[in-house]
Amino acid sequence: MALFHSYYDSPLGRILLLSDGRSLTGLSFVDTLFPFREIGISAEVPVFVLTRTWLDLYFAGERPLFTPPVDADCTPFQFEVWSLLSQIPYGQTATYGELAEALSTSPRAVGQAVGKNPIALIVPCHRVVGKHGEAVGYAWGTDRKEALLKLERGEGLPEA
Repeated sequence: MALFHSYYDSPLGRILLLSDGRSLTGLSFVDTLFPFREIGISAEVPVFVLTRTWLDLYFAGERPLFTPPVDADCTPFQFEVWSLLSQIPYGQTATYGELAEALSTSPRAVGQAVGKNPIALIVPCHRVVGKHGEAVGYAWGTDRKEALLKLERGEGLPEA
């Protein structure tokens, strides 16, 4: 199956979009790339158009009312964790401990699964915080995590 890539210039940095032609398979800030095997052909596929619309709404401070189709290569446990991430409401957070309790596992196991999420923002791993509400453990940087949480709370993005 062919792999495709494109880019999106966000207020928080350039984002790489990856797709198998049907679903979004990766979304990463370019300066902190996940170790994707290959990025494929530069092309415009329908899921990229949908993802850009989602990102435009999101960075405008609006809650997108749809989700582009995603398909990430993961273990069953990672799938469970990422499914829980997708249930954390826009503008709210959950702790690693709360997610661990919901899955009857350890916060460390949850943290490892959260840290392997290849689809930033849409699978909202930035909404998972430390036990005291601190922005910790974000693959794309805690400054970005704090900016995203502020954006979702209606405080806007920091000035560049």
